[in-house]
Amino acid sequence: MAELVLVRHGQASFGAKDYDKLSELGWRQSRWLGEYFAERGAAFDLVMRGSLRRHAETLVGIGEGMGKPLEGGEDARLNEYDSHSLLSAHLKGSSLPPGGDRREHFRILREAMYAWTDGTLAGAPHQPFAEFRARVLAALSAMRSGAAKRVLVVSSGGPISTILAEVLGMPLRGVVDLNLQTRNTGISELQASASRIHCVSFNNVPHLDRPDRAGALTYS
Repeated sequence: MAELVLVRHGQASFGAKDYDKLSELGWRQSRWLGEYFAERGAAFDLVMRGSLRRHAETLVGIGEGMGKPLEGGEDARLNEYDSHSLLSAHLKGSSLPPGGDRREHFRILREAMYAWTDGTLAGAPHQPFAEFRARVLAALSAMRSGAAKRVLVVSSGGPISTILAEVLGMPLRGVVDLNLQTRNTGISELQASASRIHCVSFNNVPHLDRPDRAGALTYS
């Protein structure tokens, strides 16, 4: 029986020119998670991450919190979908105004993602959801087939939600619903055997659940 510990990256730089780097809070979230792992003597036989900058920086932060560097294998199949192309397709080539309302941004993104998972999103070129889902589940299959007993995976909300929706037998739109609830540095745990896989926990943030870390809970 193998245990997979799925971690969403720390808070990225929403609204900045380069979203793909951690914010200062994102770095702290990552280090706090590493400290949490260290306090509990957590050890991992295998560490995997996507190839995005926010994945790499989150893993560095976790290692700093644990007091030791974590060498992680890189797998681009664990990368996030391209939200810009989905929004552009949904908005027929238009873009959201800069500095817009965060709530409105995610309302429109939800609509675009529902159409994407339904297979009805037309417009600008974008990766079909079926292709995105297939590559994420291929990454999951590769991790399950190895000999490692405890695997740490640093990825994004979309791939993690795709994996969980598959494990839980949810309809495809469930990927969207889980995705938009996924917290930065949230932990989801799976137990997998050769024939079965189970969800043990979803979206836990015990390292942030402290009075002195009020305001540290983020979703983007």
